[in-house]
Amino acid sequence: MGPFQYLILVVWAISALALIALVLMHSGKGTGVSDMIASSLYNASAATGVMEQNLDKLTVIMSVIFAACVVLCMFFFPQGIVGL
Repeated sequence: MGPFQYLILVVWAISALALIALVLMHSGKGTGVSDMIASSLYNASAATGVMEQNLDKLTVIMSVIFAACVVLCMFFFPQGIVGL
């Protein structure tokens, strides 16, 4: 495996963990993990809409990076990584 393949795997793992964290930070219906963690951040202030929009943008960017890494892995690991 070359250094570019290692880089793809590292970016893929980081983007997966970041995507999980970003999805969990979205405000839910008042129950669950998002309400427990971010209940103090999402109060009835005017900045809530801006914070939610920024969180949406970050989530979309991370999902695009994750999808790009999946597509790159299809080309660079056509037989899988089992036979290293």
